[in-house]
Amino acid sequence: MHFPVTPWTEAAAFPVLTTMTLVPLAAMALVLYSRSFTMALRFGFAGTALNVLLSIYLLLVFDAEESGIHLVEQAHFAGLSYTVGVDGVNILFIPLTAVISFLVMLYTFSHAKARYRDRAYVASVLGYETVLIGAFAALNVMQFWIWSVLELLPLIYLTLHSGTGQHRRWAVDRLLQYWLSALLMTLGGFLLLGFGLIDSEHPLTFDWLTIKQNNAYLHDETLIFVLLFYGFAVRMPLFPFHGWLPILAEHGTVASCAVFLVGLKLGVFAVLRFILPLLPGVAEDWAGLVLALALISIFYGAVMALLQINIRRLLAFAVLSQTGILVIGLFCFNDFGLEGSIMLSVAYGLATAGMLFSVGLIYERTGTALMPRLGGLFDSNLTLGMLFLVSALSTLVKPGTPGFDATHLIIEGTIEEHGWLLAIAILTGNLLAAAFILWAFQRMFLASSKRFAQPYSSLHHPVFKERLITAVIGVLLIGTGFYMRPWLRLVDQDASMITKGYPIHSSMPHGPAEEEVQPDQLQIEDEQP
Repeated sequence: MHFPVTPWTEAAAFPVLTTMTLVPLAAMALVLYSRSFTMALRFGFAGTALNVLLSIYLLLVFDAEESGIHLVEQAHFAGLSYTVGVDGVNILFIPLTAVISFLVMLYTFSHAKARYRDRAYVASVLGYETVLIGAFAALNVMQFWIWSVLELLPLIYLTLHSGTGQHRRWAVDRLLQYWLSALLMTLGGFLLLGFGLIDSEHPLTFDWLTIKQNNAYLHDETLIFVLLFYGFAVRMPLFPFHGWLPILAEHGTVASCAVFLVGLKLGVFAVLRFILPLLPGVAEDWAGLVLALALISIFYGAVMALLQINIRRLLAFAVLSQTGILVIGLFCFNDFGLEGSIMLSVAYGLATAGMLFSVGLIYERTGTALMPRLGGLFDSNLTLGMLFLVSALSTLVKPGTPGFDATHLIIEGTIEEHGWLLAIAILTGNLLAAAFILWAFQRMFLASSKRFAQPYSSLHHPVFKERLITAVIGVLLIGTGFYMRPWLRLVDQDASMITKGYPIHSSMPHGPAEEEVQPDQLQIEDEQP
């Protein structure tokens, strides 16, 4: 089957994806060679701001009406290949990475804590952005794996150098235990993908486009699926591969958690890129086990979140519960579920980042993340309270937020594929999420403080920059919530291409009839005449 590929020369004035990867890398070099921390911070801020502008340009030149890979850049040297491109699967994750990285740098500007006054810290945040953009844009399986390995470097440094817990080394040890095993599994799966085409007319290759067009020749597809899904399940994370996340959230750095949160979406993206298109038949066969793990993740994460007194651990278990919903959408095998999972993943990434920023700023102000020691913060810290509330509502399927339409799509896809019972389970999980998120908001911002007679003050804190972070996240969440149709159009064509590749579901009698009803038509307020 021919797969449409459009080189970057046909749409853009320069190789935008490689540029977005190199900009934070160049800024990182300038930061490391700068003479003062102030100058380093300016270089970091300029690099992340430039990437935000480039991400806007990326959205403008992307052709949402045509399916396939766009803005493809290829280079071959010394027997190795470098391939990047963008389609409906990754078009929103790259701008999300740029925006969150910019806000993290703005967060760093807002505080003068000793652990942040380090050029290496700023360089690590920039390096993290480089790794994530490179991984999201990768169209070579080994290229993606190398970026995944490199992600450990800034993550370990940020945790050990800028972490706030007392057991940072233990947190890093647990992280390595999980991630190294996941990377080894993923490496095995990718090697089997590359060597799987040797018996056909193709030589050894790790190029995603070549494997996609010749995946019928692959051998040991079940083994490949198990290896890849295990590795990606650790990254998402999915029950029972989540044990490292609450520990890292509790002991790691507050500021870089938002960037790391986007990194978690790399696991969801990897399923979309390397499992569903390349191993569609095996994905259908193993859907039952995957759905069982997803259901356990939803309810286990929600119950564990209700039991937490540390807000950062609570948000970690919230991510676990959210991941279960996303995975169910991915394994609905229809346009509704797939598009809903992509949009909800982006919405969760931005909204949970907003809550992490709020929690991080509260920690810098109070020195604690324990909810029983907080309270009465809303009157004295209105900006942080509004940031947490708007972000929280965006994760709770409230009208006017992107999570509402995205979850609606997942529910539609779930009902179509799996029936009402599983859809009710998703809604019940969302009800539990509302319980623990709003309960946390009440304890931190509305209840009377149990530790101090007076609420914490905003004096001597850079309120303007906090308001700017709140405004950016609020505008993005509410703006996309009320006007979802353009964003759905970005992912619509390529989501349909993935669903057409399933050997069982694409041959069902109801499939062709439903091709005429696109998921973005569920937006009643935006109906075309």
